[in-house]
Amino acid sequence: MATAHGDTSAGTPQAKGPRRARGTATATPSRTPASAHDLDLLRQMLLIRRFEERCVELYSAAAIRGFVHLYIGEEAVAVGVHQALDERDAVVSTYREHGHALARGVPPEAVMAEMYGKTTGCSHGRGGSMHLFDAARRFYGGNAIVGGGLPLAAGLALADRMRGESRVTCCFFGDGAFAEGEFHETANLAALWGLPVLFVCENNLYAMGTALVREHAQTDLAMRAASYGMAAWAVDGMDVHAVEKAARGAVESVRAGNGPHFLEMRTYRFRAHSMYDPDRYRSKGEIEEWKRHDPVTGLADGMRASGLLDDAAMEALDHAVMEEIDRAVQTAEGAPEEAAEDLLLHVTGRHEEAPS
Repeated sequence: MATAHGDTSAGTPQAKGPRRARGTATATPSRTPASAHDLDLLRQMLLIRRFEERCVELYSAAAIRGFVHLYIGEEAVAVGVHQALDERDAVVSTYREHGHALARGVPPEAVMAEMYGKTTGCSHGRGGSMHLFDAARRFYGGNAIVGGGLPLAAGLALADRMRGESRVTCCFFGDGAFAEGEFHETANLAALWGLPVLFVCENNLYAMGTALVREHAQTDLAMRAASYGMAAWAVDGMDVHAVEKAARGAVESVRAGNGPHFLEMRTYRFRAHSMYDPDRYRSKGEIEEWKRHDPVTGLADGMRASGLLDDAAMEALDHAVMEEIDRAVQTAEGAPEEAAEDLLLHVTGRHEEAPS
């Protein structure tokens, strides 16, 4: 029988104050020197952070519109989990998926162009912030429906199983989706059929504006997931090393044929639920307390303490990331919009595609 294990020190999640998991730092993969690996982790998290901050600026200037859900504060989850995945695996995401897409390797230019609704976007400008998609990288979307990606993940994993493929499907979702029927139906079938799925629950304490403790009588989500007969445990989602270690162990076990695994990533979003959200359901003090555990500055400070990073190197890294985002914005602004005569492309199967 699978049990929820590890992270017993985290206790019951509370609506106020951070919950720190008692994870141990992961061993760095032997194929990459520690300094180079940590620097790459930092670069990826910094890219997500700066990309999201630029989205705030662009949205405020009305350059991009629609619903925008930012990933600021949760970067360690996307980056850490993707260290355990390879190109054969599939990723199913949520409407807060900019960080997932960038960590998967979708180019910033393609993501930013999608934000602008341009044809060079990863969804050809038709998806926007909540519907990023890249089939070539097996990144099967953001999904605007809470929990909507869960059944899709089970379907992808079932297809891989039937084809004899040694693949893992990683499905990201939030604590709000845990309350949806889609999660429980998918978890039950995945465990029943032994599907190669890694469930990654990004528990940031709030389902939109509803605190976890006001929604769930039992807030230990990993323990509840284990009741379906799958291995499940909680992880400090603000520590990229702890996330990577947990993800590597889970993916290795899933790929070995041990059925689905569940990781409850205990994390926090520093921004509101969306750009439309006034964020009046939590205190400024709570937010500031969680910022003390910022995953980006936490890794950078640890590298400084270990002599792997100095201020000049950090400044150079940040400058390179900002230049990359600047190029993405310039490319998106100069990209073409979809022609009116092409609006039925990919909509009806009988419509002929325009010549490329």
